[in-house]
Amino acid sequence: MKLIRTLIVLGSALAGLLLSPLASAQLNVEIYGAGADRIPVAVSSFAGEGLMQGGGVTAIVRKDLELSGLFRMIDTGATAEGLRPDLPGWRGRGADAVLVGSMSPGAGGLVDVRFSLFDAPRNTELFALKVSVNPNQARPLGHHIANKVYEKLIGQPGIFSTRIAYVEKRGQTYDLVIADFDGENQHRPVTLQEPIMSPVWSPDGRQLAFVDFHSRKPIVKVLTLETGAVKVIANYRGSNSAPAWSPDGRRLALTLTKDGQSQIYILNADGSGLRRLMSSSGIDTEANWSPDGNQIYFTSDRGGSPQIYRVNADGSGVQRMSFNGAYNVSPRISPDGKTLVYVSRNEGRFQVTMQDLATQQVQALTDSQRDESPSFAPDGRTLLYATEVGGRGVLAVTSIDGRTRYRLNNRAGDVREPAWGPFEK
Repeated sequence: MKLIRTLIVLGSALAGLLLSPLASAQLNVEIYGAGADRIPVAVSSFAGEGLMQGGGVTAIVRKDLELSGLFRMIDTGATAEGLRPDLPGWRGRGADAVLVGSMSPGAGGLVDVRFSLFDAPRNTELFALKVSVNPNQARPLGHHIANKVYEKLIGQPGIFSTRIAYVEKRGQTYDLVIADFDGENQHRPVTLQEPIMSPVWSPDGRQLAFVDFHSRKPIVKVLTLETGAVKVIANYRGSNSAPAWSPDGRRLALTLTKDGQSQIYILNADGSGLRRLMSSSGIDTEANWSPDGNQIYFTSDRGGSPQIYRVNADGSGVQRMSFNGAYNVSPRISPDGKTLVYVSRNEGRFQVTMQDLATQQVQALTDSQRDESPSFAPDGRTLLYATEVGGRGVLAVTSIDGRTRYRLNNRAGDVREPAWGPFEK
């Protein structure tokens, strides 16, 4: 499990990652559950979407909305409808909201896209928007349109333009992979013959910190996505692992063994100003900052078994947070600071667990056997995590109410260590 890999990085860490060689394949979405009381939405095929390279904009919008678990798609067939749809007809087919759109050649080789959302029961237009895009931007366009629909109907920003990062093992090769939130549109900015671990996004989404064994020991590095440059941030004696960005992006917390036992340290984003956060007789690791940057959640066995603790960012006021069970690791705090999730061992099964910090109520969110590395989406209502199916790693998503779940299933690969990126700036 993740705790073992981060606490004893040179031992069980490798055992956790050195799995049987498997080939790479495209991620495919499998929906396992859906929330109740979903909004029925009709997304009519966009007229002229053949102008976009690869087309498929309508399908992307439908898929995004469906994956949110908050919408139920009304079958529209393949016929495109005009920008003023037959709202009484759609209301008769059960649609509450209707999205229509069209595409036409624009200036300078661009494609002009017009799309409108309607309230069918009230027979009113909710918005009408126009954008101009390059013909090769079908996926960003689809995500953008879905975000607009989501925000109008739900009242919160959509996550469809966000990205995820994860580690994939292909034979004896390890890739740091970046993909759209649904696992499509993969890029592999780092490929090594040694394990890669613990990718984590900077708050602005422009950098990824991660751990690799390229020098035969765990070292913390930072990848700048725009340039592809990789910089060593921590290469101290012993193990360097488990990086975590502060909310302002100016600092990183990480776990080092430079002074013996695994302990949490803080340094500046450029690698300077290293300081030890606190001292304990146990193993402290897996730091995760609170949204306001004033506190750090972490895993420690200082009480005899791995549990979740919280400490002020100056190292004072250590407080135990988890009390259910003898094994709780990998803390992640929600963007609003109200919900803590971590991995708990329940009757031999490692499951993603949610704890309400106000009420201290604890609830298992998953029913699988070997979950690890939970990561909040920036909307705070969705979680990405890794699990095992048939002895290999896959990625899965669940809403924090547990009603919507789906799997990003790499049919022939082995994927681990997921991290959900921030909202697009």
